[in-house]
Amino acid sequence: MNKKQSHYMQTDLIILFILFVCVSLLAIYNAQQFEQYHGKNFALQQVAWFTIGVCFVAAIQFFDLEQLYKVSIYAYIGGILVLAILLISPDSIAEPTNGAKSWFKFPGLSIQPAEFTKITTILYMGRVITQHRSKYELNTLKTDTLLLIKILIVVAFPVVLIMRQPDFGTSMVYLFIAGMMIIFAGISWKIILSLIGIIAAASGAVLGFIVKFPDLAKEIVGSSNAYQIDRIMTWFDPAQQTSNASYHFDRAIMGLGSGQLFGKGLNGIEVYYPEAHSDFIYSVIGESFGFVGGAIVIFLYFMLLYKLVTLGLNMFQHSPFGSYFCFGFLSLILVHVFQNIGMTIGIMPITGIPLLLISYGGSSVMSTMLGLGIIYRVAVEYTIQNDYLFK
Repeated sequence: MNKKQSHYMQTDLIILFILFVCVSLLAIYNAQQFEQYHGKNFALQQVAWFTIGVCFVAAIQFFDLEQLYKVSIYAYIGGILVLAILLISPDSIAEPTNGAKSWFKFPGLSIQPAEFTKITTILYMGRVITQHRSKYELNTLKTDTLLLIKILIVVAFPVVLIMRQPDFGTSMVYLFIAGMMIIFAGISWKIILSLIGIIAAASGAVLGFIVKFPDLAKEIVGSSNAYQIDRIMTWFDPAQQTSNASYHFDRAIMGLGSGQLFGKGLNGIEVYYPEAHSDFIYSVIGESFGFVGGAIVIFLYFMLLYKLVTLGLNMFQHSPFGSYFCFGFLSLILVHVFQNIGMTIGIMPITGIPLLLISYGGSSVMSTMLGLGIIYRVAVEYTIQNDYLFK
């Protein structure tokens, strides 16, 4: 293998990807035992999504980071336009699901644009931060406040459009990513702590109002979004709730706990879960492979996050843009893992946030693979730069 070929062999990322694929396919295969999936082979379909995703990764390698930097603005604008088009599209191609108009639906294919715009937003946010830091080499409260405003404007457009669908869970993912990027951008802690204080006060007031006056809160958000209030109430006091969210929580905890240490093995799960192949895939893993299986999954995510942190830190001297994308993608993985596993064990409210790289889903798998493709390109360019440096 010559030197150029070796640059494209990022063994650690390849091994991690293969392990995630194996876990995903085993978990989805096990989830298909339930009667709700009769006649459907989600595991085979997941193979197709991963295959398309690998093609995305390969295609990204034809672009260097400088080219990605230049096209990031167009990718971001394109993502915003698609979200806007989704809202005004007729129900024949964008039929609402569970009260939310979040999907383009074609024969045999459904696409959720918000999943892809996560990647384009992170990409453009990395460009905005890089441009700002290049223009203002000296950090002051004034320049940091300006950067904060820029980041908030970038994330505001997709969040407003996604809230219009409405999809509260996905919009919170965008806000979390923006919050993490504000920290990684090196904005003054005086500004960050002030922002945290404002957000904490506002969130506390809203949650307090919902818990104290749940019926009034449901009237305010409307009947189509009343289930969001039920989910929050279930999160605060699952024992006294009889809502659909409480049922989901009870089944998830029951399945996760019944796996005990080593689980019930393949074809051995007994607890029925709604959306077992997607939202509650971690419960399937816990019941099938026990505490050991669940711990292995968390360890895999730890290794991926560790790789993203080290790659982002090491790449900063060569390409701040590539570094910021690593941190943004890290934020995306982190919030999905924490929220999905957290709702399964009861420390977070139930949402439709998938467990990335494991849950079934065409849009989530392909968009995550698109992000991994950019990460892979960052790793390739870091390897190339190191080879030049130590020649």
